[in-house]
Amino acid sequence: MDIVYIRDLKVDTIIGIYDWEREVRQTVSLDLEMAFDISEAARTDDIAHTLNYKAVAKRLIAFIEGSEFLLVETMAEQAAAIVRDEFNVGWLRLRLSKPGAVRGSRDVGVIIERGSLPAAGARPASAVASAPNGV
Repeated sequence: MDIVYIRDLKVDTIIGIYDWEREVRQTVSLDLEMAFDISEAARTDDIAHTLNYKAVAKRLIAFIEGSEFLLVETMAEQAAAIVRDEFNVGWLRLRLSKPGAVRGSRDVGVIIERGSLPAAGARPASAVASAPNGV
């Protein structure tokens, strides 16, 4: 299994349950690990056969900057759904942190896993979808 990752993607948004949090933008940080078969991209040296992490990052930045959330849980679920649905990612682990939310801690947040990891030796749906004739 291959993992494409993005680490410490910082995005400013409205997040929180307190009145003051609804009036200021706060920075959240995302770490993503996304299962994706990169073997064809490695063989061909062609970005068309891999998960374009820049496209994923730009999509999540636009979504999160343009949204408002009360809970990090909601933001994490919606971000995970975007990655899985729009980028054909069968499994991901997403860590969403909110720095400075609790005095004395560097950050707080959630880690979620969605989807299923491919079985050893199996090709994830992303590989089958990009293969000629789905083979």
